[in-house]
Amino acid sequence: MTETIDAFHRGRFHLLQPKDGGHRAGMDAMLLASLVTGEGAIRVADLGAGAGAAGLGVAARLDAAQVTLVERSPLMAEYARRTLELTENAALRPRAKVVEADVTLRGKVRMEAGLPDNAFDHVIMNPPFNDSRDRTTPDELKAQAHAMTENLFDSWIRTAAAIMVPGGQLSLIARPQSVAEIIAACGNRFGGLELTAIHPRPGESAIRLLVTAIKGSRSRLAIRAPLFMHDGAGHPFTQEVDDLNNGRAAYHREGR
Repeated sequence: MTETIDAFHRGRFHLLQPKDGGHRAGMDAMLLASLVTGEGAIRVADLGAGAGAAGLGVAARLDAAQVTLVERSPLMAEYARRTLELTENAALRPRAKVVEADVTLRGKVRMEAGLPDNAFDHVIMNPPFNDSRDRTTPDELKAQAHAMTENLFDSWIRTAAAIMVPGGQLSLIARPQSVAEIIAACGNRFGGLELTAIHPRPGESAIRLLVTAIKGSRSRLAIRAPLFMHDGAGHPFTQEVDDLNNGRAAYHREGR
């Protein structure tokens, strides 16, 4: 399989990933990483990490963050391990590790796989975002990365709640069509949801949704101002999105 080594955050970390197969990391992962804030050795779990883009985006911006990259696919977990071994990532390597496990595991099996209860301050996720009834991709890795199974959000968010400390933050990026499932899955596990719709440009429909929530919170849901990727007809990013994409800024919660 042909591979590439790609620079992120203007070279602050690099990612080894398949060139033509699998799910290649991009803007979604960087926006997800921007949702994590904190000081000191905060513990972050990146569920469905792939080659590790979002988790390493957090580690590159937060100098003391400890990141666990959780990936089910043996091939993509190996890409994550090899990514950590890159010379360009030497500074991040001591603060990151890979756990090869299915996010939907429960109880003792989950804990034995390396995801214990109450172990993380933040859990981030970029779940498979296409309904399994959508047109399937011919590439098996892409199909695994993009095909949504029944009750996916409930099972992933259940795991996030189990492995997170009380008061910890859940952050995810998804398609806007999934908003009802996300809210239902958070249920009594998470409160204080903040939703931010991402639009390509003003006047165009949202294509992604950023969600943050706090474990055990009873605060009400809030819908934040939309985030626009581009100002006009061209392709340059808005300054806000460019700063988030390149790790120069974090997208702070309003309710905290």
